[in-house]
Amino acid sequence: MEQLFSFIQTIQPLSDSLRMALASMLRREELPRKHWLLQPGQVSDRLYFIERGVVREYYLKAASLQRDGREVTSWFMREGDFIVSIVSFYTRQPAREYVELLEDSILWSISYAQLQQLYRDFPEFNSVGRLITERYYVQSELRTQNLRMQTAPERYGQLLTDFPAIFQRVPLKYIASHLGISPETLSRLRARRN
Repeated sequence: MEQLFSFIQTIQPLSDSLRMALASMLRREELPRKHWLLQPGQVSDRLYFIERGVVREYYLKAASLQRDGREVTSWFMREGDFIVSIVSFYTRQPAREYVELLEDSILWSISYAQLQQLYRDFPEFNSVGRLITERYYVQSELRTQNLRMQTAPERYGQLLTDFPAIFQRVPLKYIASHLGISPETLSRLRARRN
């Protein structure tokens, strides 16, 4: 929990009463790899902070005449990151994506209702929520721009810059899916860089 509080303190100092309220609401979860935090059809009800582990979000691309449906990885998050299905969490609508743990993980979570209660009871906490949401919206927009505007080698290089240990922690097929390339193309890119 201290890792989470330290992160929040970089955004906004926490009063003792806010810190106590937040600590009473947070739930520590130790979960195994391959555990789904969310599946399509469920409403995302918890915001998670990763103390340990790697998480991916993916969706199934609809099958077409040319190929079967396949997994498309949207993002990876690791220690020190927050994870949530933004659309489902804030609209209270069923999710379309999966959120899966790729490693045994330790997470801290808070429910949607608890978060709203903190916003009502502690107006200063609203700036924490706004700044965290802004941070992740910017990351999402940059990912979208990179997929549209960068070449495969540029996307690969950016991923290595952002997550240097990714190949030790994430299966190649998920990395290739995230980059929008085949596993064979990813192997060629890796061979060129080594």
